[in-house]
Amino acid sequence: MRRARHVFAVEIAALETVSGRLDERFDHAVQILAACRGKVVVTGIGKSGIICRKIAATLASTGTPATFLHAAEAVHGDFGVVAKGDVVLAVSHSGEVEEVVRLLPLFERHDLPLVVITGAPTSTLARAADVVLDASVPEEACPLGLAPTASTTAALALGDALAVALFQRNGFTEVDFAALHPAGSLGRRFLKVGDLMHTGDALPLVRHDASLADTVLEITQKRLGVTAVVDAKGELLGIITDGDLRRGLGRTHEIHRLAASDLMTTQPKTIDANALAARALAVMERHNITSLFVLAPTSRQPQGVIHLHDILKAGVT
Repeated sequence: MRRARHVFAVEIAALETVSGRLDERFDHAVQILAACRGKVVVTGIGKSGIICRKIAATLASTGTPATFLHAAEAVHGDFGVVAKGDVVLAVSHSGEVEEVVRLLPLFERHDLPLVVITGAPTSTLARAADVVLDASVPEEACPLGLAPTASTTAALALGDALAVALFQRNGFTEVDFAALHPAGSLGRRFLKVGDLMHTGDALPLVRHDASLADTVLEITQKRLGVTAVVDAKGELLGIITDGDLRRGLGRTHEIHRLAASDLMTTQPKTIDANALAARALAVMERHNITSLFVLAPTSRQPQGVIHLHDILKAGVT
C-alpha cells in the first residue's frame, strides 16, 4: 500500500506540474486541431503509441474525426491513411524516437500541421512542430525511473484536455455524444420512439366494422396484445387490448354479433415518433398501460406502435 500511494503521489505531482505549465501554446494547439478540414492523425510508438490510441479514440468519440497511425507501420504503407487537410498529433516522451522522427519529412511534404506532446521540448520532434505541449515530469513512478508511468499519464491527460477543449469549442452536446455511442447507456437514453416502434405490416390495425374473429386474428398474428381500430379514412378511433376482448365477451352472450367498435377503448393514449423512448416509458408507467400508438404528423392515422417490451429490450430506463 505504501508503494501504491507513492505511485499515486508521483503521478498527481506530475499532472500538477504539467497543468501549471499550460499557456497560450495549448490554445494554439486547440486552434490548429479545430481548423482541421480532414482528420487528426495521432501517431507514436511503444507506450506512447498506446496513449495515442486512447487519444485518437477520445477525439473520435467526442466529435473530432481522428485515427491512430502506428509510426513504424507508417513507412510500410500505412501512411496512405493520411490525406490533404489532416493534422498530425505526435506523442513521444523523448522526442527522438527514430520511427516518429523519420516521418517528419513526410509531414512536411504533405504540408500537414504538426502538434507534438513530448517530455523533451527541445528535441528533434519538438523543433519540427507547429506547437509543442510540454509533458515533461519531475520523475517517473517506476522506482528505477525507466518504465513510462507518470510521463504517459501526463501525455494522456494532455490528450484528454485537447479533446474536451475541442468538443466544448465546437458545441458538442449529449445528443451528439449519444449519436456516436448508440450501444452505450447514454445512447439508449436518447433513443426515440421512432427508433423502436413497429410499422408497416407489423402494425396491428382493424377497421371499426371488423368482426370479432378478424380482430382476435389481428391481435394474435401481430403478437403485441393490442390492435388499433380505424375508420374508413384510416384514422384512429380507439384500441383493443387482450383485456378489452375479455371484458367485451363478458358483457354479452351474442359474441358473433360483436364488431371491433363494440370492444374498443376510445381516446387511447398516443405519442409522437420524435419523443424519447424514455418519455414513452414514463407515460406507460403513469397510466398502467403497455403500448402507445404513434400518429402521423398531420392526421390521426397510426404510423406505428411501441410496446413496453420494446423499450425494456432496448435497455431504456
